[in-house]
Amino acid sequence: MRKTIALCMIVKNEQQFLRRCLDSVKGKVDQIIIVDTGSTDNTISIASEYTEDIFHMEWINDFAAARNESIKHAETDYILILDADEYLESSTDLEAELGSEADYYFVNICNLMSGERAMTHMAIRLFKNKIGLYYKNRLHEHLNTTEREDQLLAGYASFTIMHTGYTDEMMRDREKARRNLSLMKVEVEENPSVYNIFNMGRTYMWLGEHEKAIKYLQQAYPMSKNLTIAPELIASLCRSLGELGRYEEALTVLKEAVEVYPREVDLRHIQALFYWEIGYSKDAIECMKKCMEIGDKGITFMEGNGTYIARFRLAEWHTSRNEFAQGYEHIVEALKLKNDFVPIMAKYFEIVEKAQVPLNDVLENVDNLFDIQHREQLQKLLEVLYQLRHPLLLKYMDMYKVNVQSNVTAVAHQYDRDHQQARKIWLELTDLEEQNGTDILLLAMILRDEELFRKAVPLLNLNVKEKKLLLKVVSNEPVEVINMTTHVEHILERISVYLIRLQEFEIFEIVLNYLWSGSIGVKTQVCVNLVAYGFSEIAIDLLANLYKDHPRNMSVVKLLGDVCFKSGYFEDAKLFYTKLVGMCDEYSAYEHMYDLYDKMNDANGKDSVLAEISKKFSLCLWAK
Repeated sequence: MRKTIALCMIVKNEQQFLRRCLDSVKGKVDQIIIVDTGSTDNTISIASEYTEDIFHMEWINDFAAARNESIKHAETDYILILDADEYLESSTDLEAELGSEADYYFVNICNLMSGERAMTHMAIRLFKNKIGLYYKNRLHEHLNTTEREDQLLAGYASFTIMHTGYTDEMMRDREKARRNLSLMKVEVEENPSVYNIFNMGRTYMWLGEHEKAIKYLQQAYPMSKNLTIAPELIASLCRSLGELGRYEEALTVLKEAVEVYPREVDLRHIQALFYWEIGYSKDAIECMKKCMEIGDKGITFMEGNGTYIARFRLAEWHTSRNEFAQGYEHIVEALKLKNDFVPIMAKYFEIVEKAQVPLNDVLENVDNLFDIQHREQLQKLLEVLYQLRHPLLLKYMDMYKVNVQSNVTAVAHQYDRDHQQARKIWLELTDLEEQNGTDILLLAMILRDEELFRKAVPLLNLNVKEKKLLLKVVSNEPVEVINMTTHVEHILERISVYLIRLQEFEIFEIVLNYLWSGSIGVKTQVCVNLVAYGFSEIAIDLLANLYKDHPRNMSVVKLLGDVCFKSGYFEDAKLFYTKLVGMCDEYSAYEHMYDLYDKMNDANGKDSVLAEISKKFSLCLWAK
């Protein structure tokens, strides 16, 4: 059954950004609620174009009160919280996020900054309505989830909220955050307890001001020994360090913390994630395995960090290394623990496809792993198959006599390689969704069909030059020297993956010729995709040509080493890994070299690499 969503906002003088925010949720939410706290610009006029649910409230210096005023008007199953200077990406599918039916979801918030920098943090922005959740704290308000932590199911959303509120130019116009902080500073000065200092640090962390958060959290840390807040304080400190990319500092803190608090799964989980971020793959995997040994335990912990989420992460990591047997093992165990969690379901189908498991075997496994006789489970399964453009979508639609929207039917036929039936449906449709633009363009390329191309163009946000270029691809015109935009590169790279999966190799070669006029980044990504779907030999040939032109490009050198290693060309892999060590002298290069020597049964080589790792990388655990 479809879940409904209300967007709840509090605003004041937000005319500059409100329209972008509200445009981004069109078709994604069922209700929009605006609580205005005293706008004097065109905010109300803009809001009225999108909703009639506009309410007015006198500002009483209490963010929680304003938030609670907004959510009390929601009549939906779930509530989404956005600020006016935030927006959703066009690819966001909120309905798909709710497949797990969690009580609340942590959402990634990407704070865009000047200088092409970004920092990302997590916050609860999507949660069930009418289950007793409300906001607390006059400043830096937050939901009361901790009061009922053992009764509520937490989830992690896969979409990202984009936030432009911290760019340099906007900070000059938004001093209200600092005005709010002055009240808390007074409280800290009057009562500098460990709890107030801790909360001050966490407040800065929630605001995205991680340098200041670190200052207060480090001050509170020595005072927190033997207090129940200590593990959460350490986790907050390390998260802020991580948001600033200071992973090694965080890991230094965690190295001691996990020994002092060995049963706190969240600390070990953060340690595993940060090791992965800096390329310490072996330590990341071992730490995540320790999470599973601990289980979901600790003074504070997130459900799944020691069980199904840990398994899910391990499946992700092994799959990213093209270690499909290990990835499959972990994703199956994750499904046994939580077989209705949509990200886990999606990862399962991704892994079995990349591992080239026959569809008949997948069908049999699905019956064993999923309770698809249950209506909600079947719905989630169909949603996952649709999002993945999986060939089994049509099979399950027919098997269970499911009535779906016409665009879903078209997708089901298209990725089952029933091209003519898909074409017929696409051309009959008049109200098309933006997300289907790539599907229709893909089919236009396969059939060399200009009518389908014209159908796709309005959905792809193309300029005149981009339209002309893509029409040449559809028409299979000879490749000329071209300047491809990043947008077109992204479209063609995504289509190339579908062509690999559909085994449309003739069309893939056409697209590849165009992509090879693009950036080195898109070229290497194409090679990564080929390897992931089992075409390592083709990838090696392409990479060899790239290497001739870019012998100092670390991505090319590393990828060549990895693919040669995977393909059993150990001497070639040794050549490229040796060059990589000389180019970057980073830990990950040594780890790759160690794995190679291990595979070659070269004990002297392994000992030599271990000695270098021990000397240069004090954070490394496994080598000790």
